[in-house]
Amino acid sequence: MYEDKTLRCKECGNEFVFTAGEQEFYAERGFENEPQRCKACRDARKNQNRAQREMFTATCAACGGEAKVPFQPREDRPVYCSECFAKMREE
Repeated sequence: MYEDKTLRCKECGNEFVFTAGEQEFYAERGFENEPQRCKACRDARKNQNRAQREMFTATCAACGGEAKVPFQPREDRPVYCSECFAKMREE
């Protein structure tokens, strides 16, 4: 039915294999075009537009250790480190 194909990446020029399984997946989804980029270049292209999250440092309200959080901590709300937060969720 499907056979592995060797394609050349239009981004880096390296050869990559478009496997029979991938071809079947593409056909099931109705994709008509073969991939033009290798997996590494596809992943790099996807991540290119994603902004890096700014992390803030705070003091954990439970253990007093350093906590890195993706939001600006406020004085009126407690902040927990990953370990203490996980313990609280288990309870």
